[in-house]
Amino acid sequence: MQHSMSRTENCNKAVANGDALCCVDPDIAKLVRQEWQRQNCEINLIASENVAPLAILQTLGSVLVNKYAEGYPAQRYYAGCELYDDMERLAIERAQQLFAAAHANVQPHSGSSANLAAYLALLQPSDTILAMRLDHGGHLTHGARVNFSGRLFNVVHYGVSRHSQRIDYDEVLQLAQQHRPKLIIAGASAYPRRIDFGRFADIAAQVDAKLLVDMAHIAGLVAAGVHPSPLPHAHVVTSTTHKTLRGPRGGLILCRQELGKAIDKQIFPGCQGGPLMQAVAAKAVCFYMAARPAFRQYQQQVIDNARALAAALQQHGLSLVSGGTDNHLLLIDLHNSEISGQEAEAVLSRVGLVTNKNGIPFDPKPPRITSGIRLGTPGVTSRGMKQQQMQYIADYIATALTKRNEPDSLQTIAQQVRELAVAFPAYTSLPDSGCVAAIGDAT
Repeated sequence: MQHSMSRTENCNKAVANGDALCCVDPDIAKLVRQEWQRQNCEINLIASENVAPLAILQTLGSVLVNKYAEGYPAQRYYAGCELYDDMERLAIERAQQLFAAAHANVQPHSGSSANLAAYLALLQPSDTILAMRLDHGGHLTHGARVNFSGRLFNVVHYGVSRHSQRIDYDEVLQLAQQHRPKLIIAGASAYPRRIDFGRFADIAAQVDAKLLVDMAHIAGLVAAGVHPSPLPHAHVVTSTTHKTLRGPRGGLILCRQELGKAIDKQIFPGCQGGPLMQAVAAKAVCFYMAARPAFRQYQQQVIDNARALAAALQQHGLSLVSGGTDNHLLLIDLHNSEISGQEAEAVLSRVGLVTNKNGIPFDPKPPRITSGIRLGTPGVTSRGMKQQQMQYIADYIATALTKRNEPDSLQTIAQQVRELAVAFPAYTSLPDSGCVAAIGDAT
């Protein structure tokens, strides 16, 4: 006679063992299921987001979450870290090889903490930094007054030319000569053009400043060799690992060998305690995957898709900041239209196109409203979409914005977006034992 446990008995056992989310916490399990469905049924065009491979998710959700490993390989403050030493060494070695870096620190929890550690290693409080303006495409941690960077340091900002909407290198040189910063920052979160790292290095050398490049957005493009690398030019390079790199959410610091000890000291014990070893191991997986030939093909497709999306949007009469893109992102300029960035984001969300409102250079509207929309192609490319799908997406965007006050038209577009999304799923199954998936449709 066969004996089998009922679902209730299985759940009771799972609750006792704490090893089944749907039984331990069905509320969160339901929300996870809903989020899985959302990602599959919508089209994510946020430039700073991507679709992490299952191998990354599996590493993040592994037993590695159980261990404290304060310190560095062979210099831990806890016993039992031998295997974690091996994991971190792999991550370091792979990062160094991938980016041709002399030194790598893989412990930063985020790009922000990577930047903080780098600043503290290179500067003293109140020292002067020269960085890109947030409203011209820079980043919060590049000296915004509400951020630690703007509170701890004296930050002078450069921007883009009003005419070309590209970095004005003559202005950068002029400001550098005038303010004599100790650190110059190159890198952006909403700049669709290539940055001339060599030009920045020349300017930094003229005023005896260090050069830090924040390549968080373009790291995957750099790793694949489809975008110039800042490593030959910069003293320090910071990055995230979850944008174009398709890895876990986290940070990374690469630097010249002579700065390695100072950088490491500012991560631990300077800014952080125990590293998230599940994330460190996932970064090792990320770097391994990024070194494969398929990753280069993927990154080239990211750029091809961005250019195709830009061209298709322009065919619909939409204006783009700087007239196009050289990388993975683009900015729609709405300042001459009747709709704000905030309104456009809401309209596009209604039809299943996930974007973010974004300021444009010399934006007449406040940051909470904005005159722009930022789009990116890493996520849709990870799902297998190519240039033809970018044409469809441009059609959906243009039509939704034009017919934003027509509910029937928006409903039709939403159905078209959903059909395209489910044809290119982010994940065909949840990376678990099936318990969460067994809940069934939560919508």
